[in-house]
Amino acid sequence: MKNNNEKKEKGTFSDILKKASDFGAKTVDLGKKAADGIQSGAKAISEKAKKDSYRKRLEKFNPLFPKDFRRKDFNLPNMVMIVDDAVRREIDVCEGAIGWLDKENDTEILYLYDEWVEKSGLQFIPIAKCDEIYYVDSFNRSRFVRVDCIFKRAHEEKLAELERIAYLLGAKSCSIEIVESDNEITADSKKIASKIKIGKVSLAEDGEKSTRSATSNLRSGRTTTQFIGHDNPQMPQMKWFANDDNIKGLIEMRFSKSVQSKTLILEGSSSATMSQKAAYAIDCVVGKMGNRARLDMIKEALRESSSKLIFEIEF
Repeated sequence: MKNNNEKKEKGTFSDILKKASDFGAKTVDLGKKAADGIQSGAKAISEKAKKDSYRKRLEKFNPLFPKDFRRKDFNLPNMVMIVDDAVRREIDVCEGAIGWLDKENDTEILYLYDEWVEKSGLQFIPIAKCDEIYYVDSFNRSRFVRVDCIFKRAHEEKLAELERIAYLLGAKSCSIEIVESDNEITADSKKIASKIKIGKVSLAEDGEKSTRSATSNLRSGRTTTQFIGHDNPQMPQMKWFANDDNIKGLIEMRFSKSVQSKTLILEGSSSATMSQKAAYAIDCVVGKMGNRARLDMIKEALRESSSKLIFEIEF
């Protein structure tokens, strides 16, 4: 009987030890799981913080990557500035980028790394140089002209186009004279800004709110060209004067052989290089960047608008 009691006591004690052991194991297991959970939660929080930080840096630096640049729905800004890639070489979110996008007075600008100029497929006139600003060509979205050359180049192209029109129509001679008003070109910046706004930002906010008054430097001159002449007129391909009714009328009369000579007065506003809004926007952007002498594109646009081209042609 005693042996049986001893066995029961031993069995009970063993059971207690086993239960205590199991409880301890479960407690350790729960503790381990809790520790793993805390560690996992901390890791998740850390990863989220890293992702949030990366996202904020992406928004801040707004890098442009090749795959986005080459997308069909990518809207190429009208203004491009060539920059050295070294300016953002150490920024992690900019790794592999071709540049970045930014805005000045709601004017979007592509800052393109110089090493990506050739790969971009864009053409820069006269040449691509670091720290220079270029504006899109009116007739070719993949061609950009340095802002300080825009009006001079456009003027030269217009003269060349008129001369070629005369040549293809079989003219014996043509002369082109430019006439600009020698009156003062006065542009009150406040008045212009009241009419020209980009988004909600008045363009007068570039710091120049005083009245601008400048005497136009006369861009005058007359060129005359003699041709052999012929009676087999060809239809000229045109850019600047493609929609000019005077030129269209001249071509129609020449093809019907009903004209021997003609003098056309072509208003500068009919073949404007750019709108006054675009010209003033360039002034504002360049002025805020402060990296070069301030341009006066709005004055150039006003001067061009008030000019005339006198085109005389003889068949």
